Amino acid sequence: MLVVDDILLFPFRGLVWLFNEIQHAAEKEVAGEADSITTRLSELYMMLETGQMSEADFDAEEKKLLDRLEVIETHGPAGGWDNQEEDEEEYVTFDRKN
Repeated sequence: MLVVDDILLFPFRGLVWLFNEIQHAAEKEVAGEADSITTRLSELYMMLETGQMSEADFDAEEKKLLDRLEVIETHGPAGGWDNQEEDEEEYVTFDRKN
């Protein structure tokens, strides 16, 4: 029976393995994006200090990069799937006054 079970469950196990590999690849890509954003921020600061970039251009670029970095950190590398336990613990209540 054990061999028959293995044969019958192989397609499902293969799909689970495939989905895990896709998840790991996506996590690596998001982590790499966060690193590249941090590197770009360092370059922006250097350009501002050396006078290669105006204050207004710097502010606009910095805002875009920091917003994207915040999205990545908020949702985590798995898009929020791994952080469900953490999200359940954080409750925000709003008092509504009429």
